[in-house]
Amino acid sequence: MDIIPAIDLIDGRCVRLTKGDYAQSRVYDGSPVDMAKRYADCGVRRIHIVDLDGAKAKHPCNLDVLESVATATGLDIEWGGGVKDESALRSAMDAGASRVICGSVAVDNRDMFIEWLGKYGSNRLILGADVRDGKVATHGWLKENNVMVEELVDAFVPFGLSQLICTDINKDGMLQGPNYPLYTGLQEKYPAVDVTLSGGISSFADVERAHALGIRAVIVGKAIYEGRITLKDIEQWLLKE
Repeated sequence: MDIIPAIDLIDGRCVRLTKGDYAQSRVYDGSPVDMAKRYADCGVRRIHIVDLDGAKAKHPCNLDVLESVATATGLDIEWGGGVKDESALRSAMDAGASRVICGSVAVDNRDMFIEWLGKYGSNRLILGADVRDGKVATHGWLKENNVMVEELVDAFVPFGLSQLICTDINKDGMLQGPNYPLYTGLQEKYPAVDVTLSGGISSFADVERAHALGIRAVIVGKAIYEGRITLKDIEQWLLKE
């Protein structure tokens, strides 16, 4: 199981939100590049970077940070936030994203996302489904939709979708443990799709439980910044794996 540390960006700085609320953001010390280097040094292969400014502005705003991280670390970077058209998609890839997360555009323009899956390959495109009470929220979690996560995945599996990051907004940043049934249910229903758990990881025990349940990847953010999961914990896990 992959452990994927998260770096969320506002104004080029590392932040964490609580339940997707921009008004409940906390800025952490340390530059994104320094954080990424620390992750790379402990053996992490992939990191998760979200451009929160871009998600609100509807276009990427922190590509300079992406490029700096990619140049400094050579990590596999999954990038999301503000990718609403092909120009933004290509800009993120050109700046160093190995994979690009598409959320709002996949909901608002399914045909375009299907076209991208064919053109760029499912290994480079991740469907981002941020859910609140089962329904997908878009545009930086600010817009509610009447689309269920399963309906969204069903639309793209026939066209080769192989990667899904699902974030339970009600759990995100709360440090109260993930909604495990959501992820085990999705993974069982879509065995050809690698489902990544995002939201709620509070301790390494949560990581170990996710692994025991057959979840293929977990994103860890606030628990690291708050010291509940240490880089040593991650390093020892990766060495064991």
